[in-house]
Amino acid sequence: MGRYGDLDYQYWAKTGFLLSVAVFAAGAGAELSVAATNLTLSGWEQTLFVDMEIVGVLGALFSPLLFGIVLPLTE
Repeated sequence: MGRYGDLDYQYWAKTGFLLSVAVFAAGAGAELSVAATNLTLSGWEQTLFVDMEIVGVLGALFSPLLFGIVLPLTE
């Protein structure tokens, strides 16, 4: 058994990446649909969608890095 138990690094790297892409797509899609329909958003809604895009990009970058490279090397 490894240092971190019995983690399936490949599963967590793929799942984290796909979840992050979904969060990014939801935030970007919401912003684009609001812009296309000429609606206005309140400040917290605009901040929420921008934060979803930022978290999605960071998660898509760091999830494979962490679960695909760093943790398997520390076993």
